[in-house]
Amino acid sequence: MSKLYKITLNGTQIGTSKLEKADAPMGVAFGQLEFNGIESPYKFLKEYCFNNEIELAFDYPEVKMISTMSISEIKITSDKGIEIKGVGNQITGMDEEEYEISIFGIPYPFYEEEFPNHVAEYRSMFDEK
Repeated sequence: MSKLYKITLNGTQIGTSKLEKADAPMGVAFGQLEFNGIESPYKFLKEYCFNNEIELAFDYPEVKMISTMSISEIKITSDKGIEIKGVGNQITGMDEEEYEISIFGIPYPFYEEEFPNHVAEYRSMFDEK
């Protein structure tokens, strides 16, 4: 059973993610971001980043596709209320498809405690068959 993480921005929950994907050796967790009640995540993110002077990695308005640089006011918390802290985060996606949130540089041993499945999956790649 996968955990569901709350994504908040300035204290307001904007969505959830299962953080179902990983790059375990790099301390990265990422997954599909399901926005709550935000009709156009592209417009929401673009306005937020513009108003708060947050750089965009890329922006393609013609297809409503965007990628943010790290937004320090984003908080990702587990169902137990534990904040998942790394050195940065990024939201990437487009309105017609899906959005993904990534958290980079989550330190060990916390990473292994919070994401044991990701670590086990990575280690299994090296198991002798």
